[in-house]
Amino acid sequence: MFERLAALEDELVVIEARLAEPGIFADQEAYVVLTRRHKELEPVVAASRARRQAEDDLATGRELLADATGADREVLRAEVDDAEATIARLDAELKVLLATKDPNDGRNVIVELRGAEGGEEANLFAKDLFEMYQGYAARQGWKLEVLSSEPSDMGGLNEITFVIKGADAWSRLKHEGGPHRVQRVPVTESQGRVHTSSATVTVLPEAEEVDVRIDPADLQIDVYRSSGPGGQSVNTTDSAVRVTHKPTGIVVAMQDEKSQIQNRAKALVVLRSRLLKAEQDRKAAELSEQRRGQVGSGGRSEKIRTYNYKENRVSDHRIGYTAYNLDKVLQGELDDVVDALRQDERARQLAGG
Repeated sequence: MFERLAALEDELVVIEARLAEPGIFADQEAYVVLTRRHKELEPVVAASRARRQAEDDLATGRELLADATGADREVLRAEVDDAEATIARLDAELKVLLATKDPNDGRNVIVELRGAEGGEEANLFAKDLFEMYQGYAARQGWKLEVLSSEPSDMGGLNEITFVIKGADAWSRLKHEGGPHRVQRVPVTESQGRVHTSSATVTVLPEAEEVDVRIDPADLQIDVYRSSGPGGQSVNTTDSAVRVTHKPTGIVVAMQDEKSQIQNRAKALVVLRSRLLKAEQDRKAAELSEQRRGQVGSGGRSEKIRTYNYKENRVSDHRIGYTAYNLDKVLQGELDDVVDALRQDERARQLAGG
């Protein structure tokens, strides 16, 4: 471990020297790569240096303790104990920091929400999930921007795509991807029976242009007239844009903006992020043939989390988490379940999973 830490410290010194060069801003691609790597290395090197200082303090304390007497001996013994505890704490911290690094940490997040099984009730639930993430973003101090949305006939959401901007947005939201299930009496139910419906959540790391190069020749761009629920026209010009990436078949449509240029720009943001995630998934699948995608078919049996209104219960089935505070969760108080998922991830990393 110590050889690896020394190598990382040397790497940080080299990066800091590169970033101090006057011409670095002229090469934006290199600048982005260097600053991202600098952000990854900084906490590791800081912990390594703190540990080295604690080791020096421990050696000095033990040396002085050998010749100390009376009250001085008690003071030095406490200092030695503190240094030993600091080293143990930093060893545990470094073990986590040196575990497999998520390449998307520090990125903004693009979230796609869609009603799945359950008809209009699924669309209403999708809207509830959007408002939950909207509340959570506000509590975290993140910025949320809707890229596109398609309302349903009863005020729900057929689908919505939005970006959340924040330094820790990816690390806190990446586990939200998958089918979410709701159990409640829908507003469309006249007999008071509980129904089970689902909505799918897809979480993508926002990709920058330097991450994904798109050849314009690989794009098919179609424009059409925007429309609202039920086909009602909301725009008298052909400003809506549909971008098809021909090599992969990925299609992204945007119509919220009145400008064709703005809709095209937003569509490319989402397309780059989908391509980045697809490539990362491909590499992960090479390492694990059993890896499952986030969304699946959107079926209720594939759910990652259940929201039960009658019991005021939220359950995350991946880690066996259950709490009876659904009302607060839906208001955006997601920290407890998010922290439980992050702790589970950390435990698996430390165990080599």
